[in-house]
Amino acid sequence: MLRGSQSILAAPLLAGNDLRAMTLEIKSILMNREVIAVDQDPLGKQGQRLSKSGDVEIWSRSLAGGSVAVALFNRGEAPARASLKLADLGSGLKGKARELWAGRDVSFKKGTYSANVPRHGVVLLKIQ
Repeated sequence: MLRGSQSILAAPLLAGNDLRAMTLEIKSILMNREVIAVDQDPLGKQGQRLSKSGDVEIWSRSLAGGSVAVALFNRGEAPARASLKLADLGSGLKGKARELWAGRDVSFKKGTYSANVPRHGVVLLKIQ
C-alpha cells in the first residue's frame, strides 16, 4: 500500500523499483513498519469505501485485534480537507488514532478527525 495508492487492500508487498538506486523518500515509504503491518495484517480483510465527496474518498479496513485502518484519499489536483466520524466506523473503537505516514498520534475532537490531504495524496490512520 504505497502513498497515493487507489484503495486500502490486503495485498502482497512488492517493490517494483531498482533497490540499488532508491531515494531516501522511496526507502522511507517501503520500510515504514506501521504501514507494512497494516498491509500484512493477518486478518486479511479487504477495504471498503465508506464515503465519496468530490475528489475525496474515505476507505476503511478491519484489522486483527479490533483496530481499523482508514485511508483518506484526495484524487484531486488541489489539497482537500477530509473529515471522518468515529461513529461511522462502528462500535467498540476508543478513538485512539495514529497517522501512519507521519508517525504521530492524532485525536478525534468531538468524535471527528479532520485532515488536510495533499493533491493526489493519502492520510493513513490506524484507529483503536
